[in-house]
Amino acid sequence: MSGVLLALGYTALLLLLMRRIHFFTEVPGLPAYWISWVFVLKIAFGMGLWAVYTYIYPDRATADVFKYFDDSAHMFKALPDHPGDYLRMVFGIGNDTPEFRDAYYKDMSNWVRHYESNIYNDAHTIIRFNAVVRLVSFGEFHVHTVLAAFLSLTGMVGLYRAFVVSLPGMERVLMAVVFLLPSVLFWASGVLKESLLFFGFGLLVHLVFRMLTGRIRPQDPLIIAFIAVMLFFLKFYVLMSLLPALALLIWARRAVRPALWTKALVVYGVFALIGLNLQRIVPGMDILSVIIMKQRDFIGLALQVGSGSFVMPTALLTPDIGSFISQMPYALYITFLGPLVHLGSGIFGIIAATENLFVLAFLVLCVAHHRPWKDVDGTLLTVILFYVIVLALVIGWTTPVMGAVVRYRTPLLPFLMIAGLLVLDRDRVINKWPWTRLWLSP
Repeated sequence: MSGVLLALGYTALLLLLMRRIHFFTEVPGLPAYWISWVFVLKIAFGMGLWAVYTYIYPDRATADVFKYFDDSAHMFKALPDHPGDYLRMVFGIGNDTPEFRDAYYKDMSNWVRHYESNIYNDAHTIIRFNAVVRLVSFGEFHVHTVLAAFLSLTGMVGLYRAFVVSLPGMERVLMAVVFLLPSVLFWASGVLKESLLFFGFGLLVHLVFRMLTGRIRPQDPLIIAFIAVMLFFLKFYVLMSLLPALALLIWARRAVRPALWTKALVVYGVFALIGLNLQRIVPGMDILSVIIMKQRDFIGLALQVGSGSFVMPTALLTPDIGSFISQMPYALYITFLGPLVHLGSGIFGIIAATENLFVLAFLVLCVAHHRPWKDVDGTLLTVILFYVIVLALVIGWTTPVMGAVVRYRTPLLPFLMIAGLLVLDRDRVINKWPWTRLWLSP
């Protein structure tokens, strides 16, 4: 009960704070109280996530929502007697020593993963996040949910603000596709990496769009650098999917020539060249080998635990470009259609399939009722689709479990829906179905 009361207190404090910050109060097309209600809704979904992993899947040791929170307690216990150790672990400074392993890490279940590579262990980031939040939560889990929901909301507001200028008259439907998709609400509202992920890439996109309009503040480059570093340590593959898309957008907006597709070939060619030769710069950073390892580890884990939504890939990846290219269609199929075609058992499988069907129907509607192609912002549409496709390929190559696909693709779903809105002819849809005016009017 004390945890609930403390969480309610922090909720009230954050709601009051949001009413005083222009970032939340001066959002085009969205009254401030709408955003406040979305925050409350996200907390409710975060609590729902807690309930699912408390009563339906009660194995606390395997639940992401709990296991990193529990590990953070071992880091936090250093604070009273050894505050220097706590700070070194939180900031990752000189903490990878036998002394730290014996005093703290040996008691953690997830600090050292079963496989190691030169790619950073992203579990460290969420453990550190929980260890910092413990400064104000006093170990009450629900407070962590409230703060995670707030950070996720902040990123989503940034994402909304980035695209609302390009979608006049569609503020309400943009709000729905950014904030209210069921899988995004569920997975990006609790104490999971996805909440921090939305905070990071939502603000990154927002700040890049601000810079493109000339409204740059002196602190913006530093904030962008901080967010990029955070995303690198949180979800490396999401950052690597987003960076070339943002680079292409910046180049396309700043220079008329060469043609957009020439710029795209140059940008993605450079990123691919660097990525495929990264091991020559940083020994051990072989991107293809890392992806292959992720795929095989995921398959092994799924077989070990008997995952009900496991789908064996048509072929295992091998360390050559041809293997990855040949599996591209299958990877896209798994990411975009897997949860629908390979319907999982139980209510969660049905919900995921229903959402997948809705997304497909929405995209078909947008294309069928598209505006004249000359009126579509081709640059923005191309950039979004490149980001979505690259991220979808990585997810499809590595993830054979449909339940995990639903979770891992949350960072691309809002962008996919926004791509649909960019081509949708709003007036044409309203004329055909007048009731849609509720969503397609300012």
